[in-house]
Amino acid sequence: MPRQADLIIHNAGQLVTCASNGRPKRGAEMLDIGIIEDGAIAVAAGKFAGVGSTRKIVSDFVADEMIDADGRVVCPGLVDPHTHIVYAGDRLDEFELKIKGAAYLDILAAGGGIISTVEKTRAATVEQLVAFSASRLDQMLSCGTTTCEIKTGYGLDTQSELKMLEAIDQLNRTHPITIVPTFLAAHAVPPEYRENGDRYVDLICREMLQRAWRWFVASSFHGKVPFFCDVFCEKGAFTVEQSRKVLETAKSLGFRLKAHVGQFTDNGGSRMGMSLGATSIDHLDTVTDEDISSLANSNSVGVVIPTENFSAGRTQFAPARKLIDSGCAIALSTDFNPGSAPCPSLPTAMAIAARYQKLLPAECLNAATINAAYSVGLGDAAGSIEIDKRADLVVLDTQDYRQMVYEFGGNLVQGVFCGGRSAM
Repeated sequence: MPRQADLIIHNAGQLVTCASNGRPKRGAEMLDIGIIEDGAIAVAAGKFAGVGSTRKIVSDFVADEMIDADGRVVCPGLVDPHTHIVYAGDRLDEFELKIKGAAYLDILAAGGGIISTVEKTRAATVEQLVAFSASRLDQMLSCGTTTCEIKTGYGLDTQSELKMLEAIDQLNRTHPITIVPTFLAAHAVPPEYRENGDRYVDLICREMLQRAWRWFVASSFHGKVPFFCDVFCEKGAFTVEQSRKVLETAKSLGFRLKAHVGQFTDNGGSRMGMSLGATSIDHLDTVTDEDISSLANSNSVGVVIPTENFSAGRTQFAPARKLIDSGCAIALSTDFNPGSAPCPSLPTAMAIAARYQKLLPAECLNAATINAAYSVGLGDAAGSIEIDKRADLVVLDTQDYRQMVYEFGGNLVQGVFCGGRSAM
């Protein structure tokens, strides 16, 4: 007797599952994307109830809605593990300064960069932040993203950071993309503490983290997804000692940890993040051989962000090829933000990673799905087409998944499903 399902998608030329063995993929596993030719899926109650050949699924299930993929590629919804999409204003003037040769750290030191966005974000209402950010989420969804992490970090005072969290909560209640929240009050030292960063760190540890945790417990996220604390451990931002203090305090409250490290300089931030059990350490442009070895032997996922380097016109990228070959678990992100990476498209990040970091298309896709899901603590719920996972998937207007990495500048996404429902 066939089982009842809500939806069957069948006749996929390539059903790309990205299925894993219950952990992020490493090394040669990155080349295995679990293709089922002439594949199909059945969805019941928002989760995958059946995954296999078209013949098997249409024999085992009946559904109210049947969709013929007509030989197209069906793959997991993409997971973007590092974004800063809640903000007001833009940084178009700085874009031109960078073209003329200005360095990011110099712009930051002059009161630009993050600080210029802080001024605009502090002045915006929650409603304005939600409206601006919902439009960005729509762009990401249209490019195939069904799960994303969103950071605070453009408020840099207690009330403004909580305002950003409230905006993120409202987005989570209304948008089909699954959101994972991250508290990044340690993104930059605000102007009012410019001469004494330690005092600002004390404020974060004494007040802001506690208020943020209370917000989380009362939010729509509690009991569903993790809540992360992140810190920008970098020259001109926060030292290793300051970063450790923030992350240790956050960990004691129940936060899971992330760390921006090695973006411009190697100051030991990678080792610090791994020593505290960070779920992910992100950027890694200046990672050392010693840190690569440590990462390979850790449970942390390394998130590499080629869009930031590309946007800055740099030719140095995180050594993703070496990281994979050394056994590290690696994920890809857009870092979608107003300054260093104004990019909503994970396929674009994949295309850049293939060309400049020498990742093969299968490695790019695993890095932007299953490994990215593990880097935001959702490896058991998202990032692959496997039974009992949330039914997030993308239909691509191609017969070969590699086309998504081979092409750039367009969009092959024909359909997106979040929790088994059409989202676009």
